[in-house]
Amino acid sequence: MPKKDEREPFYRVDVAEAKEMLAGDDVAVIDVREPHEYQSGHIPSATLIPVNSVFARRDELPRDKRLIFVCAVGQRSALAAEMAAAAGLPADRLYSLDGGTDAWRKAGEPVE
Repeated sequence: MPKKDEREPFYRVDVAEAKEMLAGDDVAVIDVREPHEYQSGHIPSATLIPVNSVFARRDELPRDKRLIFVCAVGQRSALAAEMAAAAGLPADRLYSLDGGTDAWRKAGEPVE
């Protein structure tokens, strides 16, 4: 079950929870790493929006889906989720993948 810290405007999910969410069609993955990191392997169908441009590109964040932000280990994705909240997206649609792409790979999940 997604974890919510009252001090954070988003939920944290582990790999299994993210995979379960991705089985639906109401989820988008936003990879907030740098382009070279993204090119070295990313969650299938993830959209690249580097963390330093999330707020500036907030209009590109789907408002009709739950958003899973992912980075390498889970720190930048949490920051990106906070930026999305600051841009007015509701907390119940914002998620950060704990462990990031590293945890995704270690769990044996596919990357493109």
